[in-house]
Amino acid sequence: MTEISAEQGVVLSGTGGTWRVQRDDGIVVEASLRGRIKKSNSGKRADGSLRRDTISAAADTLKLAVGDRVLLEEDESGSTAIAEILPRRSRLARRAPGGGHGERVVAANVDQVVVVFAAANPEPHPRMLDRFLVIAEANDLKARIVINKVELVGGADVARERWSLYERIGYPVHYTSVKQRLGLEELHDAFAGVVSALTGPSGVGKSSLLNAMFAGLDLRVGEISESVNKGRHTTVGAYLHPLPDAQGGYVADTPGLREVGMWALSPTELDQCFPELRPFLTQCRFADCRHSVEPDCAVRDAVSRGDVSVARYESFIKLREELEGVKPSR
Repeated sequence: MTEISAEQGVVLSGTGGTWRVQRDDGIVVEASLRGRIKKSNSGKRADGSLRRDTISAAADTLKLAVGDRVLLEEDESGSTAIAEILPRRSRLARRAPGGGHGERVVAANVDQVVVVFAAANPEPHPRMLDRFLVIAEANDLKARIVINKVELVGGADVARERWSLYERIGYPVHYTSVKQRLGLEELHDAFAGVVSALTGPSGVGKSSLLNAMFAGLDLRVGEISESVNKGRHTTVGAYLHPLPDAQGGYVADTPGLREVGMWALSPTELDQCFPELRPFLTQCRFADCRHSVEPDCAVRDAVSRGDVSVARYESFIKLREELEGVKPSR
């Protein structure tokens, strides 16, 4: 009789056929996904709850995601198979591409979303940053902001003048320079022992930052990608990188994170994704207040008093119009 040994591991990358899994002993193996797992997960989430959509079993074979902890079984011939997907503590999930309504888990067991922008070159756009932060909030994930290349604007203190708004809201903000080795030690510690989804526009130095903090990682510059595929048959590609000397930390490359419309956010819940708006939401006269033109709107009153920044409020309005399918106001 064939003997089977079982171990646990974390999924680093793969597609429906073969997956790269790092076992708990540190060895990376290739493993196939057992057909019975695909079938048993069809129509259900990892926690056992029913999915709202009903899509074909073939389309649901990508239920397994990078970051998933799995049970591996190896037979005496040396073949390894993923026998079970272990319960997730969190997930970064979006709807399926191509207009479908199914959920697509981009990365599982994520602890934080780290958004990297450059202080200059490329010129940063705060409203794009707001998009990344909304996606993190919508997934109930903590967000951390990195402003890189601060040497291009005269240092961290100068950069802070532009971005301190986000610190006041409550987001941790790191000011870094790879060339000058500024802020790297503190940021390094923020990656220790957790799974981070790293994202941001292209050209801001994401790969260079990781290489500078983690000796031996050796990512190609530009490997942390922000390419977006919009074809009907494309999938959301992600890769989980184990971080050397990070107490078991991982970083997930999550392309396409800024495409807010593809995450099927509800316009009526968008205000909950702006932390500084939350204290005022129950004070509006109307429970379904859009915080646009309605009378006795506590949010607009807060903006008038300076308790909420005009820039962030305008970001909220434009994102809501976008999610509602309204042509954004200029």
